[in-house]
Amino acid sequence: MSTEPRINDRIRVPEVRLVGPSGEQVGIVPLAKALELAQEYDLDLVEVAATARPPVCKLMDYGKFKYESAMKAREARKNQAHTVIKEMKLRPKIDPHDYDTKKGHVVRFLKQGDKVKITIMFRGREQSRPELGFRLLQRLADDVQELGFVESSPKQDGRNMIMVLGPHKKKTEAMAEARALADARKAERLGRTPGSDAAPADDDAVAEDLVDDDAVTEAQDAPVEAPAAEAEAPVEQPAAPQGA
Repeated sequence: MSTEPRINDRIRVPEVRLVGPSGEQVGIVPLAKALELAQEYDLDLVEVAATARPPVCKLMDYGKFKYESAMKAREARKNQAHTVIKEMKLRPKIDPHDYDTKKGHVVRFLKQGDKVKITIMFRGREQSRPELGFRLLQRLADDVQELGFVESSPKQDGRNMIMVLGPHKKKTEAMAEARALADARKAERLGRTPGSDAAPADDDAVAEDLVDDDAVTEAQDAPVEAPAAEAEAPVEQPAAPQGA
């Protein structure tokens, strides 16, 4: 079934409680009269409360109403924060370089406002040394304590040891900061910085000066070449009668 309200000729009741374009109460009127008023105002008759007796209808621009409702819903979805749990797996005897890489991912997740599930995987004889995993988790928690806190203390789960880190920042705050940073970077790429409009003007002025200098140079060189061409002409004319 459609969830959209009935409008104009789709309304099938003898009379309606009419609300004007500005929210004013018109009262109970016949449906034909309400449709006539809608045509007079160049608006739509929209059924806003179908269960009322009689149904409540309002005069409005239904296309504009749907667009504004869609934009509000889109903005609400954009600002909605979803709790996300990221997972990072480590080994008890992890290499220092690999540890730094994994820690970098945990830092990025916490900055984004996400929770992080840290899993230490024990293999073979490592299962008899759970203190290695515990110390590794404690070390990681201390390294990222400025960004997150231990939400769930390390616990043994079969061959794994699990700890959950929670971010200090809320998801909405992290999203707002990320959008502000993205907008600042975009503005910087587009050159929206103070004094950026003055630089091209100076460059154009320098370019015009260079063009004027070239024009002067060409004007000074032109008269020098012209007499040379005229001096060669009288030398070639007497040569023709001697050959005859």
